[in-house]
Amino acid sequence: MKALRKIAAQAGVALEEVPEPSAPQGTDVIVEVEAAGICGSDLHVDDWTPGYEFMVPLLPLTLGHEFAGRIVAVGPDVEHVKVGDRVTVMPSAPCNACPACRAGDSEKCQNKQTLGLRRDGGFAPRVTARASGCLPLPDAVDYELAALTEPLGVGATAVRVGGVGQGDRVVVLGPGTIGQALAIFARLSGATDVAVVGFDDAPRLETCRALGFDQVYDLKEPGAMDRLKSDFGGCDVVFEATGKAVSITDGLALLRMEGVFVMAGIHEEDARFPATDFVRRRLQIRASHGARGPEWRRVLAAMAKEPEIFRKMITHRLPLDEAVRGFGLAHERGASKVMILPGQG
Repeated sequence: MKALRKIAAQAGVALEEVPEPSAPQGTDVIVEVEAAGICGSDLHVDDWTPGYEFMVPLLPLTLGHEFAGRIVAVGPDVEHVKVGDRVTVMPSAPCNACPACRAGDSEKCQNKQTLGLRRDGGFAPRVTARASGCLPLPDAVDYELAALTEPLGVGATAVRVGGVGQGDRVVVLGPGTIGQALAIFARLSGATDVAVVGFDDAPRLETCRALGFDQVYDLKEPGAMDRLKSDFGGCDVVFEATGKAVSITDGLALLRMEGVFVMAGIHEEDARFPATDFVRRRLQIRASHGARGPEWRRVLAAMAKEPEIFRKMITHRLPLDEAVRGFGLAHERGASKVMILPGQG
């Protein structure tokens, strides 16, 4: 079968012929992948930006950690899922065997082996996964929506970390998939005003409009920053989902006294900000990364309630044979979420 792989510790990804997964052992399952989304982390791996050196001894490796499909085989010790189940897959599922897991703290699992980064992932027709990471899908959630669960969970988690509540005014820096997830779950958490901010990012800002967010700002446009400061200066919470250091200083400047700044982006360089002003205004910086099981279930429930709202995040659907082109679209920000469909083509 074909798979989209990171071959070497340099820029680029490629389609390669790989063996079919072997029969699952223990509590593993084999998932027939129906949809897999291209993530910002995949683009970092493609470019081979700093922070992914841990992958070097694991290469070549099949990418893809946002995916959903149907279980086609189960290991002898699997209990809670079965062949034929429609599932979305938590890529960093706990092993249930290490000291942390045995102590009941699976979130601190010492052997998560994230699919698509440390084990072969979902940009392939079939993939081996841990049964503990397979969540059955509600009837109203199809495969392409289910493949959004991971990034939506990242957004839902960050909104919880930020403590967004009824009546809050929120700014989201970065209109990509994580930014869209942040905006959606800030609204679901009671925020009355949500701004989404980008830079030379018209297609993804248009997706935000389609999702119902009218207060969008493209900072490349003359006067956009002044309008943002006028409209949202003194806001309650700012989320950063750009991975750009300048967003930190810009975002902190927008907050009210004792406001909260949540970092969710992956950064290639260190950041600087005016520390004295930060202290005197008693601002807070919080970090959010990944999503736990409860957030995944919350996301699935939200999608089951209003599936078509979330579908607007997906702008391109491509067969696996065109995955490299999909990466190009995502790199150029000419697409919002690109969904790879291994069963097509």
